[in-house]
Amino acid sequence: MARGPMTHGRYAPPAPRRELTATSADGSRLHVEIHGPDAPGLPAVVLSHGWTCSTAFWAPVVRDLAADHKVVLYDQRGHGRTPAVGPRGYSTTALADDLTAVLETALEPGERAVLAGHSMGGMTMMASAERPEFRARAAAVLLCSTGSANLTAESLVIPLRSPGGRRIAHQVVLGSRAPLGPVTALAKRLLKYATMGPAATPEQVEACARIVHACQVGVRSKWGRVLAGLELTGGAARMEVPTAVIAGTADRLTPVVLSRRLASVLPQFLGLTELPGAGHMTPIEDPDAVIGRIRELVRDHLGGSGAAAGAAETAPETAETAPETTATATKEKTA
Repeated sequence: MARGPMTHGRYAPPAPRRELTATSADGSRLHVEIHGPDAPGLPAVVLSHGWTCSTAFWAPVVRDLAADHKVVLYDQRGHGRTPAVGPRGYSTTALADDLTAVLETALEPGERAVLAGHSMGGMTMMASAERPEFRARAAAVLLCSTGSANLTAESLVIPLRSPGGRRIAHQVVLGSRAPLGPVTALAKRLLKYATMGPAATPEQVEACARIVHACQVGVRSKWGRVLAGLELTGGAARMEVPTAVIAGTADRLTPVVLSRRLASVLPQFLGLTELPGAGHMTPIEDPDAVIGRIRELVRDHLGGSGAAAGAAETAPETAETAPETTATATKEKTA
């Protein structure tokens, strides 16, 4: 089957209103898209995707938010329409440089936004926490299915009992240069096992497989090595911006324990929403929950428009922890 994003339905990426190029600190050129009406005063949302994904990953979220928001999204270096770089161009510093460039390119002077990052996109927010440009632009942050450290020891894709054994096994997987090949039935079963929950639909699995299999082998390996050695707990602890967290309870790649640890260090923690049965790909597996949480953040921290606030009232109900506690709550999946 062909690689590339879906071409119809909820998981097909919509056409952007504008396309821009942001230039990062090392000269890397990043593909940036702006979605939503060409109207002044709309609240802004910036979306950052994860490892092996692209702007197409956010399709169901963009389709909803673009009705009444300015939505900015971009391809991380080496992903989607952003070119790969030299071997030294992959680091958490590069993630922060790239996000800073996107914010300065796509937002108007003085404009602030709600930022949402999935997996490596969430790590991008943590890596950027002390950047003045990030602090000036971020009104609130949503971290989706991510973690700050110890990914290889906590991951359950290879379910070894020993954390040390899991660390070694997952380091090999993350750094692998093995080609994924075409999107076959077997490939989709393996991807679903590793990255999605048992309730993921065939359409959702197909959408994720097409995106992940389109990632270049070398890029996947280089970023995988960065993730294997990740240590961003200090960045998370210095993220002086209201921050909410969302995670799936069936996430094998970044298990929910990593989100619970984030809850214990984030200085302005707004709550952890746990999605029962969801895996790692939460913006595709349960887009309504992610959309609802983003709309709440816009309403509460950007003074969202009446349209945005009204839509938030109809979004699926989520249960979350109180900011002063790290106990977790769950949200029942809707049929």
